[in-house]
Amino acid sequence: MKSILVIGAGKFGHHLAEYLCEMDNDVMLVDKNETLIDEYSDKVTTAQIGDFTIKSNLAALGVEDYDYVFVCAGDFQDSLVITSYLKELGASYVIAKASSLIHEKFLLRNGADRVVYPERDSAYNRAVEYSTR
Repeated sequence: MKSILVIGAGKFGHHLAEYLCEMDNDVMLVDKNETLIDEYSDKVTTAQIGDFTIKSNLAALGVEDYDYVFVCAGDFQDSLVITSYLKELGASYVIAKASSLIHEKFLLRNGADRVVYPERDSAYNRAVEYSTR
């Protein structure tokens, strides 16, 4: 079992958090949107509301104690700020969601250990799946 923090409860983030929980991981889901946290809090181990572009709010989560931290914030700038703060605070492995190639480039420069690009990755997986049938 891994200890995983998912920052951002949008479309990608909440699905990711739910799947990780279903796979017996300890998952905390956080977002600044109270409605999203209310909707998904019963599907994860723990959930918290807050603005995690504020460094002290991230520090209060104990980010250094998680095996993995996923940054699923939808806003370009927010994801860069959060990723940078996470590395400063000692997060061991940060996986950040990108919405474009330039976004991916900046996330890597800001300290992301890995970047996922859900639309691109899903398209590739479907291409492989349907090309090999």
